[in-house]
Amino acid sequence: MAAGWLAAGLDPEKVIFYRQSSIPEVFELTTMLMAFTSKGLMNRAHAYKAAVDKNSEKGDDPDAGINMGLFTYPALMAADIILFDSDVVPVGRDQVQHIEMAQDIAQSVNANYKQQILKVPQAVVQDAVAVVPGLDGRKMSKSYGNTVPLFAPEKTLRKTIMRVVTNSQGVEEPKDPDTSQIFTFYKLFATAEEQTALAGRFRAGGMGWGEAKEELFRVVNRELTPMRQRFEELAADPKGLDDILAKGAERARVIASATVRRFRKAAGVD
Repeated sequence: MAAGWLAAGLDPEKVIFYRQSSIPEVFELTTMLMAFTSKGLMNRAHAYKAAVDKNSEKGDDPDAGINMGLFTYPALMAADIILFDSDVVPVGRDQVQHIEMAQDIAQSVNANYKQQILKVPQAVVQDAVAVVPGLDGRKMSKSYGNTVPLFAPEKTLRKTIMRVVTNSQGVEEPKDPDTSQIFTFYKLFATAEEQTALAGRFRAGGMGWGEAKEELFRVVNRELTPMRQRFEELAADPKGLDDILAKGAERARVIASATVRRFRKAAGVD
């Protein structure tokens, strides 16, 4: 949602915010890309394979409950990326497959028409935050209920952080920061000096998990408080937010329509 990016301090004059539903070219390009997207490629999508595996474990038909929205979602995501002539796309490691699929589809289009109709995007993964686990150590996902709500009220944020899964080590026992879920989160928000200090306290012993979670909450809340305040300001001004999104859609459609026109011209339907 655009509000999240604005809360992070990005300049709306330099970054385009829009609602996907305000860009009809997204859905037109998705339909066009479908003609160049193999079923075999969609079969390899992580979400689809996970759904099939879950059905198989229960003894159900492999495709039980799976609709075309789920199956073809990677094509929609590819359209979202390709439509705006994206050079690079910052993603977590678990999302790299979506960029690779977008590359495959764009390359299929370009090879078919023997010219570069669509720009082939590249994934950019920051190793330090390539994968952010959830509260329970699994992949962070709303479906697992293990996410950290970044713009939640302070009390809710603290309560959430207190749910981070730990082991049964006692207060006096030394603890390994490299295997601690608390420390994994801590590194995302704390300064280098704070990380060194906390790692030392872990290894020395004498620090319980409750105290460690309080320290984690302190640095997380410190970083998120100004963002939360900006988010709340935006949420209190829906008309202002709608205006930002409307202006963004106008700017986005200039880029999107040019991409679709190139494709339509190459296909002979323009």
